[in-house]
Amino acid sequence: MKLSPDQTIFWAHGFFNINLTLVTTWGLMLLLVLVSAIITRKLKSDMQISRWQSMLEIVVTGINSEIKGVGLNNPQLYIGFIGTLFLFIATANVLIVFPWYQPPTGSLSTTAALAISVFIAVPFFGIKQKGVLAYLKSYLQPTFIMLPFNLISELSRTLALAIRLFGNIMSGGMIVAILLSITPFIFPIVMKALGLLIGMVQAYIFSILATVYIAAAVQVPKKSDNTNSVTN
Repeated sequence: MKLSPDQTIFWAHGFFNINLTLVTTWGLMLLLVLVSAIITRKLKSDMQISRWQSMLEIVVTGINSEIKGVGLNNPQLYIGFIGTLFLFIATANVLIVFPWYQPPTGSLSTTAALAISVFIAVPFFGIKQKGVLAYLKSYLQPTFIMLPFNLISELSRTLALAIRLFGNIMSGGMIVAILLSITPFIFPIVMKALGLLIGMVQAYIFSILATVYIAAAVQVPKKSDNTNSVTN
């Protein structure tokens, strides 16, 4: 039993190889691009819209609502990144309904790449909102002694993002594979449904954590009012 799509290798030369994870990831990206192009090519602003556009508006509105709920008051600035994260992970996990399919999120290399994207996006949005110096000063809060701890926190939460998603998706695939070999009729159907639920939950958790990290980075501390009251 293969624990990761990384183990299925189609071509290798030295340290370089093309495995199932790489092929599936690029296939998913192509699928998302094509579906997006098809849905958005005939967008309308009147009352008569297609079902696809209606579904797209529901998804976009839902993502914007979640982003705003975290504390980012201009969700349109972040939906490109957060929405792409959610849709990629959700699509990758939902396709497990196909028996031959192995999600790329079951590979640590994929989840690490997604986590690194968040790691880069956090200072990007933080610097864009507050400026370089103001953002760097946040690592010295509440005192400069906290600098190494804040840096370790940045690295540890990135590692946690990658491990959490990888562990949940891989373990779900292993359970389904085991049950397929033992009881190939009833339990696999139930586990597939459970796997879909877990996959969607993991997509939501990953994207909402990324949103929380970005919100913390762009937050501008309020200046305290030090005006002294005068008593007569």
